[in-house]
Amino acid sequence: MSERPRFALIQADMAVPRIALTRAEAAASLGLSLNSFERHVQPDLPVVRRGKIRLVPVAELERWVKANAARVLGETA
Repeated sequence: MSERPRFALIQADMAVPRIALTRAEAAASLGLSLNSFERHVQPDLPVVRRGKIRLVPVAELERWVKANAARVLGETA
């Protein structure tokens, strides 16, 4: 009978909050294709680069949405 190691503090069924997303996940979270995300959104965001992976901080996505949201009522242009 083997015991689980004591250092395994995170249970398999426990959700770990994400603070950064892959570009594909970031695009999906905005309802965009990866191509549209890379063309229209990514240039405005700081991205974490480590090797080949690119991670987009969730806080930056939220900031981008707030900065780029247009008010529909009363909009003249």
